[in-house]
Amino acid sequence: MAVGARPGYGEPEDRPERPDPAVAAMTSDPAGQPGSGAEGEDGGSEKGQENRENEESGGDRDRNQPRSFWKELPLLIGIALVLALLIKTFLVQAFSIPSDSMMNTLQRGDRVLVDKLTPWFGSKPERGEVVVFHDPGGWLEGADTPEPNAVQKVLSFIGLMPSAEEKDLIKRVIAVGGDTVSCKEGGKVVLNGKELDESSYLRPGTVPCDPAFGPVHVPKDRIWVMGDNRQNSLDSRFHTELPGGGTVSNDEVVGRAVVVAWPVNRWSTLPIPATYDQPGLDKALAAATPGALGLAGALPLVLWRRKKRAAGHTAE
Repeated sequence: MAVGARPGYGEPEDRPERPDPAVAAMTSDPAGQPGSGAEGEDGGSEKGQENRENEESGGDRDRNQPRSFWKELPLLIGIALVLALLIKTFLVQAFSIPSDSMMNTLQRGDRVLVDKLTPWFGSKPERGEVVVFHDPGGWLEGADTPEPNAVQKVLSFIGLMPSAEEKDLIKRVIAVGGDTVSCKEGGKVVLNGKELDESSYLRPGTVPCDPAFGPVHVPKDRIWVMGDNRQNSLDSRFHTELPGGGTVSNDEVVGRAVVVAWPVNRWSTLPIPATYDQPGLDKALAAATPGALGLAGALPLVLWRRKKRAAGHTAE
């Protein structure tokens, strides 16, 4: 044996084999640790859990997504129709002007909005207001009423279009219950002894009253109405032979017209003219009130004295 020779020289050394990277990647678990190359029970359950969580999260996303616009549209339309019907019934309703009787304040074809809310709280028509009221009976006899189609009937029923079937009128309130109103030929309307300056709303060129009328004592809870175009208005003056003597019951009043809403270029409000605020207009009513109260107070006293006197005669 040669000096310095080692046993096994020239023979291959036993070294650990390096794993193939591709194989290692295939046999490693999700955490990067080498595995056996086959899924065990734990590995399979973890992946199944992940799949279930992904499916559940996907279902939550589907539920949280907004509904389609076309699915929501019928509900929105239904709500809008209900609200429109409630507004028309209790708040505001649109009416169309069918004649020239209120020119120039209102013209044929104008659309006005009528306040229907305040009457629900006991509000009564006031002098100078423009009001819409149902035909008291016989006022529109023989008048032509247009026949609406089916669509117009539906739209007018829910308040999206003025009613074409109802026989309603629109006039200005001149006098209310307890007032006395009159007018001489060529003169001015006289209300409770005061002349009314109606130049701010009468149609230019028209006279305050033609024909003459009165004096008319307006009963309680009724109104006397006239059009602003006096020569072209079949108002209270022309129905004095009917029940009520040409006056209209407050119960027939639909509401007060407050705004000209259409056409846009005629948009305006309908305030009470200043002539109805003049001093002394309520003087007649004020004078009548103490007399009525005095009579009411004296009546029980008179009845008591008559009863006492009758009892005295019986005792004798």
